[in-house]
Amino acid sequence: MKNLYFLFLFINLFSISAFAQVGDGLGFYPNPVNTGKITITSKSNLEKEIIITDVLGKIVLNKKQNVKELDVSKLKEGIYFIKIKEGELSVTKKLIIN
Repeated sequence: MKNLYFLFLFINLFSISAFAQVGDGLGFYPNPVNTGKITITSKSNLEKEIIITDVLGKIVLNKKQNVKELDVSKLKEGIYFIKIKEGELSVTKKLIIN
């Protein structure tokens, strides 16, 4: 059972999704990031709180903004988690920086 849990965790950590979005239209692209910028997608123009953490949970970026583009060029290559909050909506996804 323990091996199945770690296999599931490994697959989820290292699976790559080109576009992360929830049903309400809140998401981002591209993923993985090669350009140093991501585009935030949303059905509304409300202010978004964006929190990016490393795999240990340390916050490496915390920003509130209305614009759709986010500069992540200062982040080192690796795996991160991004949380986007807009009004009552919230989505947390894996973010890969190449």
